[in-house]
Amino acid sequence: MKRILLASAAVLVLAGPAFAQSTTITTGSAPAAQTITIAPEQRTKIKTYITERKVQPVTVKEKVAVGATLPADVELQTVPSDWGPQLSSFRYVYTDNHVALVEPSSRRVVQIIE
Repeated sequence: MKRILLASAAVLVLAGPAFAQSTTITTGSAPAAQTITIAPEQRTKIKTYITERKVQPVTVKEKVAVGATLPADVELQTVPSDWGPQLSSFRYVYTDNHVALVEPSSRRVVQIIE
């Protein structure tokens, strides 16, 4: 019985960090590359904002994926300040139940928050 409990505890300890991982965004290219980390709490805050504000999703004809460039007719929204100062230089699009963070100058998707 003790072996089972110890094995279960070991699995939980090792699996715990996997559930609380942060996401890192690297934008630009060397030497001007910028790295931004989105903590799990921040991801939750973003999802809550979208839900509570009832943000209407945008229809995008092309597939929205990291690295994709959004067409000029897709309106980019300003990132709210409570999402964190490190995200203030980005814009976002809510589409297909996902928030896509976008580099406004290139319109390139840098992160998808599900």
